[in-house]
Amino acid sequence: MTNGNGTPPEGGPPPQLNVLAQYTKDLSFENPNAPASLAPQQQQPAINIQINVGANTIAENEFEVTLSIEGKAENGDALMFRFELAYAGVFRILNVPQENLHPLVMIECPRLLFPFAREIIATAVRDGGFPPLMLDPVDFVGLYRQNMERQAAAQQGKPS
Repeated sequence: MTNGNGTPPEGGPPPQLNVLAQYTKDLSFENPNAPASLAPQQQQPAINIQINVGANTIAENEFEVTLSIEGKAENGDALMFRFELAYAGVFRILNVPQENLHPLVMIECPRLLFPFAREIIATAVRDGGFPPLMLDPVDFVGLYRQNMERQAAAQQGKPS
């Protein structure tokens, strides 16, 4: 519960968000056309990135949040590289109103994980023989809204 200015009521404990653990659940990097893919290219490759967020309750007030990032770079029909990363964290969340819990888990938790996942991907791509791929910042609020709209459409039986 908050008062009109978004702070907890007087005497109430403040909201807490603690990161208990962070870890790589799955990491895959493919460079199927090496060494040809490492040669200088005539044009910049087309890079396609997909990002998803999932969460599970693992104990009372503890949640595992997984940030899944998949990407590939192609030059024409040739695959330059492909990667998949599932990077997760365990978060303890206390003193947060129930109506704010889901957005907190699905927006703020992945926002905290993203810089670490970004570094893992940059290093994997660099170690694959390419310049490091520095992912742009992600709008997790927009991603959350898209997912909620998609779920609402699916519940109404409409195609998304």
